[in-house]
Amino acid sequence: MASFIFAAGDEEPNPLVPHLSEIILVLVIFGILFFLIRKFVVPQFEATFAARRDAIEGGIARAEQAQAEAAAALANYQAQLADARGEAGQIREEARAEAQRIVEDLRTQAQTESARIIARGEEQLAVQRSQVVRELRGEIGTLAVELAEKIVDQTLSDDVRVRATVDEFLADLQARDAAAGAGA
Repeated sequence: MASFIFAAGDEEPNPLVPHLSEIILVLVIFGILFFLIRKFVVPQFEATFAARRDAIEGGIARAEQAQAEAAAALANYQAQLADARGEAGQIREEARAEAQRIVEDLRTQAQTESARIIARGEEQLAVQRSQVVRELRGEIGTLAVELAEKIVDQTLSDDVRVRATVDEFLADLQARDAAAGAGA
């Protein structure tokens, strides 16, 4: 095989096989490029990679921190919501108690007003009753005298006798009325 690569001098050079000087030149250039890439490019890639890794890890850390802050804010919100619900319940209970107190006050006022109206009505009824009794006494007295005159067929003109007869008649009526009221 060596005879194939390095053929005798008379023959024409093989275009597929490079010359030794070309191989050395390519190795030297490859070595220089390898050194330059290793010295300058690889550290840049590593720096970029590290920066990206830090950015991603920092982003994850910031996301975790933001998530923790959001969880804390949510807990705070839920606590405030629970406080607001408790306060609303307390306000509702106070409103119910206030409504109950107002209803009781209105009921008391209504009962007081009703009692006052009933008392005034009873007073007016008593006054009207006494007026009616006075009027009826006068009319009954007159009617009794007229009836007595007709029955006796004599005139009772003497005032003392007339008054005595009327008073006796009225006393008899009151006794009957009291007996009828006690029987009822």
